[in-house]
Amino acid sequence: MRLKLALRGIWERASIYLPIILMGILALGTYWLASNTPIFSLPEGEKPARHEPDYFMRRFEVKTFDATGRLKSEVVGMEARHYPDTDTLEIDKARIRSFSEDGRMTVATANRALSNSDGSEVQLFGNAIVVRDATVDANGNPMPRFEMRSEFLHAFMNTERVRTHLPVVMTRGGDQFAGDSMDFDNLDRVMNLNGRVRGQLVPKVVKP
Repeated sequence: MRLKLALRGIWERASIYLPIILMGILALGTYWLASNTPIFSLPEGEKPARHEPDYFMRRFEVKTFDATGRLKSEVVGMEARHYPDTDTLEIDKARIRSFSEDGRMTVATANRALSNSDGSEVQLFGNAIVVRDATVDANGNPMPRFEMRSEFLHAFMNTERVRTHLPVVMTRGGDQFAGDSMDFDNLDRVMNLNGRVRGQLVPKVVKP
C-alpha cells in the first residue's frame, strides 16, 4: 500500500513537467506552419503524387522568434524531406530546442522525426530522448532534471496526449520509473504505464 501511494505521488509530481515536454516536441511542428512551408498544388487532371519527396534540405538549422525577438525554438537536422501525398515532413537526426517564456529549455532528439502538416501530430523514432535540465521555479523551488527515453514517442498536440507502444523510461532527479508502454493525458493529468511497471524512489535527505 505504501509503495502504491509513493508511486502515485511520483506520477502526480511528474505530470507537472509533461506539458513542458509537449512544448519541446511541438517545436518540430510549429517550424513548418504558415509561411515557412511552401504550398504545392497539382495541375488539374494530374494523377495523385506518389510517396516521393518534392523538396528537401540538408544540414539545416531553423530558428523561430517571438515578437520581442526572444528565441522560441530551434530545429536542426541532417536532412528534411517533404512528402506531398501525405503532406508530412520527415527529418533525419532531429534535434529540437524549445524555450518557455521564463527561459527554461527542453531538448528533444531522435534518429528520425515525422510531423503532419499542421503540427498536431509529431512522432519521434529511434533513440527518442526528451530532456529538461534542472532549474528553479518562479518561487525559487528546485525543479529536478527530467528525462524521457523510448524508441518511439507519439505526441497529439490538440488533445495533449503522448503515447508509446514501446518500453519507456522516465527519470526525475534520482527517481526512475518505467513500463512497457505509456499513455499520458495532460488534460486529465492521467498517466498509464502498462506491462512490467517498475519504480525506483530515492528518499529525500532531510537536513538537521
